[in-house]
Amino acid sequence: MKITPDDIGRKGWMSLLAKAPPARLATLLDGLEPLPDHQFLRAPEIGAVMVRGRMGGSGAPFNLGEMTVTRCTLRLTSGEVGHAWVQGRDKGHARRAALVDALMQGPRADEIRMHVLDPLASEAEARRTARAAKAAATKVEFFTMARGED
Repeated sequence: MKITPDDIGRKGWMSLLAKAPPARLATLLDGLEPLPDHQFLRAPEIGAVMVRGRMGGSGAPFNLGEMTVTRCTLRLTSGEVGHAWVQGRDKGHARRAALVDALMQGPRADEIRMHVLDPLASEAEARRTARAAKAAATKVEFFTMARGED
């Protein structure tokens, strides 16, 4: 099932922004001039989060290890607040993701959806499809041959 930005709420677009390639997000935002002024409520900062896992997907949870993340919170001059948490140490990516989150809450939401989220969603779907096709190519089908004895 293809998920489009029209199908997702804030949780979905924040996930899409966090998983987007940083350079691609920067390119898409460059085409949306002028971007509004903003002030940082929490400047981009690097930290770590504990990643948890489960044995077999259903067992008891355990701490798998730490992952580096960058978070950012900003406020547009019009009052909208945007948040972002992205994997890695890219402060620019976190700032851009928070900016898009804030813009999606204002009057430019349709423009941002069309010029930023729609392309990111279709590119993410293409990556998922390519990964699934690559995995399907390695699928092995087993069968049993009869020995011919009665």
